[in-house]
Amino acid sequence: MTDVFLTRIDSPIGRLEIRSDGEAVTALTIERGGSLPHDDLPDRSCPVLETATAQLEEYFAGARTSFDLPVRLTGTPFQQAVWAELARLGWGEAISYGALAAAVGRPGAARAIGGAVGANPVPIIVGCHRVLAGDGRITGYSGGEGVPTKQWLLGHEAIGFAA
Repeated sequence: MTDVFLTRIDSPIGRLEIRSDGEAVTALTIERGGSLPHDDLPDRSCPVLETATAQLEEYFAGARTSFDLPVRLTGTPFQQAVWAELARLGWGEAISYGALAAAVGRPGAARAIGGAVGANPVPIIVGCHRVLAGDGRITGYSGGEGVPTKQWLLGHEAIGFAA
């Protein structure tokens, strides 16, 4: 693990593990099946993680609609472009995979977009839960317990979706 700082917090969608290199948030993982990737390591916080914890707690309480955190997203240039578009979405806004593909100059690349969305290292902070199928359906979610986690996040932000 290249991140040297780590903290965990409880949330309505399960425990969250937030990692940092000391300057930026580098990863956020939502608990799946009762475990997190680094449950064997002790918490080691830093100012960035303290700020991230406070902002995530405010988000889950409904008191925060955007994040003001330094993040360091490591990925391919294509993934970086997708994540940059996701970061532009605000509270309560959704986008389709097709519209996201067009926004990054890759119309017709919805499957590749799905892969990049699923590889987002900081879900919630960079709102990958805000991506839906063209008809408004939820087609999957790689965080936490999958679709139920995405449904909770969408409902929290009052984003409608098709059943």
